[in-house]
This record gives sequence, C-alpha cells and structure tokens, in this order.
Amino acid sequence: MKRTTIYFDPDLEAELKAEVRRSRRPMAELIREAVREYLARATAASPPGVGGFASGRSDGADRAEEILAETGFGARR
Repeated sequence: MKRTTIYFDPDLEAELKAEVRRSRRPMAELIREAVREYLARATAASPPGVGGFASGRSDGADRAEEILAETGFGARR
C-alpha cells in the first residue's frame, strides 16, 4: 500500500475518531472502506448527460415513439 496524507476539518476528524472507537477498527481501514464505497457508487452512476436536461414535460417515456418519429431518429435516408 502507498502512504498518503489527508487533511480533515476538526468536526470530521472528531466524527471519524468516534467511529474508530465505536467500531474498534483502524482509522486507515475506515477511510479505505469509505473511499471504495464512494468510488463504487460514482462508477455505477448514470453516464454523463443522462437526466441532465429538462424538456419541461413529464411524459417523455409515454411519448417515446412519437418523439423519435418527430426527430426522424431511425428513419432511413
């Protein structure tokens, strides 16, 4: 493993130390676990752009075929 330095604000450090005492696990182990969980969630998230645009309508899924026809998506040229 590679050693690194992390800076915590006092409140976060106090919470982390309390969890170390409660769980009886080393601080480094808790930090590694938290980073792994964060990265797993981040990589499992939707691709960039998904859900990032608002059409102002809430019936997009119900109107999918109509919307695709309007845009010409899938039409042969």
